Amino acid sequence: MTSRIPRDSRLRLVRPRPLAAAPAAIEQRRVRRPAPRPPEGTPAPAELAGMARSVLAAAARVARWADRALGPGGDSATADGKATLSDATARRAADALGLTADQVRADWDTARLAGLIEVHGDSARPGWRLRAWDRDDSAVLRGWVALCDAWSLACPEPEDHEPAAVAEVVTAMPQVLSFLQLSAGPVPVPQLLDLLEQRVTELRTERCEVDYGPRPEAPDAPVVAPGPRPVPAADAPLQPLLDWALRALASVGALTYGDDQATLTPLGSWAVWVKLEQICVAAQSPAGNIEQGAEDMLRGCARLRPAAARAEYRAWLAARPVGSAVTELIAAARGEDALLRGLAFEALRVVGAPAEPEVRAALDEPALRPYALLWLAEHDGTDPEDAHEVLTREEATWLWVDTAAAVADHGEAPLLLRHLETAVQPTVPALLAEVRAVGHPRTVQVLVALAAAHPDPAFAKAVRRAAFQVHKGG
Repeated sequence: MTSRIPRDSRLRLVRPRPLAAAPAAIEQRRVRRPAPRPPEGTPAPAELAGMARSVLAAAARVARWADRALGPGGDSATADGKATLSDATARRAADALGLTADQVRADWDTARLAGLIEVHGDSARPGWRLRAWDRDDSAVLRGWVALCDAWSLACPEPEDHEPAAVAEVVTAMPQVLSFLQLSAGPVPVPQLLDLLEQRVTELRTERCEVDYGPRPEAPDAPVVAPGPRPVPAADAPLQPLLDWALRALASVGALTYGDDQATLTPLGSWAVWVKLEQICVAAQSPAGNIEQGAEDMLRGCARLRPAAARAEYRAWLAARPVGSAVTELIAAARGEDALLRGLAFEALRVVGAPAEPEVRAALDEPALRPYALLWLAEHDGTDPEDAHEVLTREEATWLWVDTAAAVADHGEAPLLLRHLETAVQPTVPALLAEVRAVGHPRTVQVLVALAAAHPDPAFAKAVRRAAFQVHKGG
């Protein structure tokens, strides 16, 4: 910007830079870790993908039917806006595919868990994995891993068991699967039950659970007729829950279960190895972020190059349940630090489809809405270079100020000046007017920092005047 008359100044229009590029990147010198090799005997990726396609063939068939029959202008897919297939749609699919309605519902649920179908309100649309199904082995394997991760939803859990007992078994099963993977062959169920009991006992000890026994009822307590009630978690027999877990894992193709023994399939063995490798990578992460909360993890990634930061996000995510990780990242995005807000959504891009419900809910929060809109646009397949087109002028201006706040707090003056060139407004007066109108809480600080960084005295004077007017409420 060379003109000394602010009203004649023009801003060069460029595409917005991602917030992750705001801090100055520094070279990361570290020894490259050799690419890990799966255990000997693991099939090639193409062969594993073929196995995954076989496991998910019925789900892919229903997903393709939904793509044809439930496209734009078609009937609604769900009855309640919660992805439950409506009776009418289930009957239509059953007639078209030669299945029963119950089979269609089961395949529909599998397709949703594997990301082959995405449900939004009353409408369904094919997931990106279905589009890449025949040509991208990695997409197929990621879809199967997503289904395997959701094994606890694949079969109804046993009745008359407290949710706490079920949650303990779900938490303990990774150790059981690791034992199966190391055994590399059939393992008797009694041996798995012993291991599960040990792990559940460890979990209860970590929570310092103490059983104080039954408490006496009050003398005047009303008499209630006895009836069936859930078994307390501390006394729940684990055999039925282990049986449920093994049947559910067998239904998604992770293992075979019968004759009182269980064996990992090649797919299951590969998936367990991938998870263990992710944990090892997390433990060896250069910034040591595996044990940090979301905010500290994001701060540790702030000055990494984008590829290194994404590796850190994957390592951090591998060490915790996806649901709680997404909740932590959204909470970090709600904070006052604009840099963490942008980085949180970069980490959510690594999470992918499981983060969509919470990201969509964030549309109702003004501070998160622009980030959520960009995330959803990219998730729906929009080119990241064009995703900003989904923003209104006001949302784009709000995001510009928020990014400028991140740069002012964590970057350097030249970077702030380069960010000035990304504004969508063609003139300085238009930029200042819209920045003032958008009402971002950091507007004054951003304008003051911009005035201090800019070498043009006339421009700096106009920006300081605007900052003063905003400060005074004008």
